[in-house]
Amino acid sequence: MFITRYRKRVLRGDVGKEVRSLIREVCRTHDIEIVQGHVRPDHVHLLLDVPPCLSPSRVMQLVKGKSSHHLLQDHRRLRREFWGRHLWTRGYFVATTGNVSEEMVARYIETQDVTQRDDQFNLTE
Repeated sequence: MFITRYRKRVLRGDVGKEVRSLIREVCRTHDIEIVQGHVRPDHVHLLLDVPPCLSPSRVMQLVKGKSSHHLLQDHRRLRREFWGRHLWTRGYFVATTGNVSEEMVARYIETQDVTQRDDQFNLTE
């Protein structure tokens, strides 16, 4: 899970769809399977199946870096709101599914407010 800077609710409409497609692109490029995902107006939840050669920190670096770079480059409004060239907060939350089953985590992500369903990667506007 990772959050927009200042918890601003900017991941709506075209921006939310673009975040989703950028995350899919990064995952496809690095052989990461998106088990479940959800783009909320101010944060993103992901349940990923990551190859053992990639660390969680590297995955987050790839996802947050590419999405931030492209969104700030393509959307002038975002550049004004996030003037330090930082779309995301510095941190993120990562946990393995060892103590909780994948099905429980996927169900948690799936049952949040959803306005657009798309395979396993939902979007709330």
